[in-house]
Amino acid sequence: MSATYAPTHALDEVDHLRRLRRVAKVARVMDTAIRIPGTGISFGGDSIVGLIPGVGDAGTALVSLWIVNEARRLGMPSHKLAKMLANVGVDFGLGAVPLVGDVFDLFFKANRKNLAIILDHFGHDGMIDSRGDIRPMKDITPKARSGR
Repeated sequence: MSATYAPTHALDEVDHLRRLRRVAKVARVMDTAIRIPGTGISFGGDSIVGLIPGVGDAGTALVSLWIVNEARRLGMPSHKLAKMLANVGVDFGLGAVPLVGDVFDLFFKANRKNLAIILDHFGHDGMIDSRGDIRPMKDITPKARSGR
């Protein structure tokens, strides 16, 4: 019975990029998943779920906090985590104001801002295109060793 093992650093890099892509996808779904044709306005789950009084903004804040926690797990420094938490706090605080908060949610994209902080820190700022879609990445999956 033979087994192939990838070097630990390769698995760490794969896991790291997998986490970044997952965070990018969640940020896109929350902030820019839907574009209004003919305008530069896009919105996502944050704006839609935020329409539900009380629980909507709390629910979207939990998703935003998940993104901050993923950044912490990836090794972001505390001063950048504090900036990310401030973005979530502003989004939650002003987004909770009836009507004004709903309009605010269309233009303030806390998750996209936090994603930009994460990608900039790790040097992957070219990973996202102007619309917020994830650019295709080269395959870095560890390859099985051939032969013995």
